[in-house]
Amino acid sequence: MAVELKVPPLGESITEAVVGKWNKKAGDAVAADEPLVVLETDKVTIDVPAPAAGSLASVAFKEGDKVRVGDVLGLIEAGAGAPAAKPAAAAPAAAPAPVAAAQEASGGADARITPTARKMAEENKLDVSQLKGSGTAGRITKEDVLGQLNRPAAPSQPAAPATPTGPRPNAAREERVRMTPLRKRVAERLVQAQSTAALLTTFNEVDMGEVMALRKKYNDKFQAKHGVKLGFMSFFVRASIEALKAFPQVNGEIDGEDVIFKHYYDIGVAVSGSRGLVVPVLRNADKMSLAELEKGVADLGTRARNDKLTLAELQGGTFTITNGGIFGSMLSTPIINPPQTGILGMHNIVDRPVVRDGQIVIRPIMYVALTYDHRLIDGREAVQFLVRVKECIEDPERLLLDV
Repeated sequence: MAVELKVPPLGESITEAVVGKWNKKAGDAVAADEPLVVLETDKVTIDVPAPAAGSLASVAFKEGDKVRVGDVLGLIEAGAGAPAAKPAAAAPAAAPAPVAAAQEASGGADARITPTARKMAEENKLDVSQLKGSGTAGRITKEDVLGQLNRPAAPSQPAAPATPTGPRPNAAREERVRMTPLRKRVAERLVQAQSTAALLTTFNEVDMGEVMALRKKYNDKFQAKHGVKLGFMSFFVRASIEALKAFPQVNGEIDGEDVIFKHYYDIGVAVSGSRGLVVPVLRNADKMSLAELEKGVADLGTRARNDKLTLAELQGGTFTITNGGIFGSMLSTPIINPPQTGILGMHNIVDRPVVRDGQIVIRPIMYVALTYDHRLIDGREAVQFLVRVKECIEDPERLLLDV
């Protein structure tokens, strides 16, 4: 008996994916619930398990093909030893088709676009159904409309190809690889951030001596009690939250002609996944202890590398922290994650000569950077934000005493 292997629901507002990798080929034996194929979307990577035990009879799509929710990826010939009721496990997979239809039908609903964005689109005679939303759950924002308006108009005549149509002169020494949906989405978001926001970066330096001494003194006991190492990220998350409370516009969002001040702290932590940079979110980070923060960051990092993050864990976020120092970066200008208005960049720690009490001493110094949207945040607030982070890190007792 043949059982269909279908594309499952991919998450809210996501209706298509790309076949990333087949773990089995036609004719191979498969076990029930064994991951058969990896699907890549612009946000997450999903393993599709076998709905029944048997053998993979046929494959309908090859790696790199686009598929939609409900498409039949292949057929599994249920084995003679499989329970008779096992093929029924495929039944729930039939639901994606109406789900996809409902998602497509809701594409023009008011819930998919902010009032300000809709007004701008109507004034500029833009087709809302052709806009791609970057907000939560794919909601269309003012920035999406501005991005469309700022796009160069299509030429009346077909544009010349960007690359020669003939063979490349060094083709034998080159390799052409299709860009993954995640990488394409990252590229779109980066361009969007730079074209729709007034980005500026300010810098400061932080003496990491006190935090390093604290880690050295308590790391073994901390790890024994909580099962995770005491790292730097938890201190910077806590320090950032203290600074966000003092300067709430850095935790805000521009929505048309309005400013949204968020009185909660969902902190995105940029981590490297197997297919590119992702920013999972620590929800209500202000209510977490240092141990809970360290556990949360470690868990998100592990699951990012194993492609186990869910779409919900990548959505939202009020502020982002990225640590290029783990790769050896001395200084950088990070780019904000729209619609957020700020991102903190951490870097490597280097022993540097500094002046303390009139004496030149060697101290472990980290350069930190804050990239911010100058439309909402003035330079004064940006500088003071970094100074507050610096004060908290250089005097970590402040984080415990809330002063």
